[in-house]
Amino acid sequence: MRFRLAFAAGLLAAGGAAAQETPPGERRSGADFMSAETRAMQADDTANPGMLWVLQGESLWDEPAGAAGRSCASCHGEASASMRGAAARYPAFDAASGAPLDLAGKIDQCRTTRQQATSLPRESEDLLGLSAYVGHQSRGTPIAPPADPRLDAARAEGERLFQTRMGQLDLSCSSCHDGNWRGRLGGSAVTQAHPTGYPIYRLEWQTVGSLQRRMRGCMVGVRAEPFAYGSAEFVALELYLAERAAGLALETPAVRP
Repeated sequence: MRFRLAFAAGLLAAGGAAAQETPPGERRSGADFMSAETRAMQADDTANPGMLWVLQGESLWDEPAGAAGRSCASCHGEASASMRGAAARYPAFDAASGAPLDLAGKIDQCRTTRQQATSLPRESEDLLGLSAYVGHQSRGTPIAPPADPRLDAARAEGERLFQTRMGQLDLSCSSCHDGNWRGRLGGSAVTQAHPTGYPIYRLEWQTVGSLQRRMRGCMVGVRAEPFAYGSAEFVALELYLAERAAGLALETPAVRP
């Protein structure tokens, strides 16, 4: 109980700070805030537990699915070539739906339309595995959000949501991740919230999860009603976060505390 009160007090104190966006020259990956042991775990593919999902995704990439009897490789060939840099450019505008799609949404769209297979639920092992595998092909490449004017409205909405106070604790994303990223909260480092390694393996979760799972956790933490997985709000936030992280290297699958 004492820890919970201290945790809440830290959050409320963070909310009082004037939050300005972190200048480009000061932007740092969440890996920079981790212990040396966790960084070593991420760097070593034989020790990084997220690689289990990458291997699962590799198997699914070559596995025919749906009424079409096609695999991802049937269209895209070797992922190491065709998917290099792809994850760095999502979310992207989807002409078919007339809206932006994040990487997981694009993978599922291909599955339902191209393979004529059943949709994969958000946070399912198969969708996380495929997302981790595709993301892994871009490890080390800089995040490069599309300069597509059709994304401008969604990107602006993402920025608005990032700055909007919400929940019983009346905090915005910016309150912590812009205004107090040099501090600690509940014993953990407050990072700058750059999406450099998703899907990530979190030691707290003991599994891999998406960026949207992490954002839902933050919303619950400030006692707000979280947006639904795959919602326009979450995709807009992903767009804005990608813009903030432009130039930082992808680390998929990252490991975090």
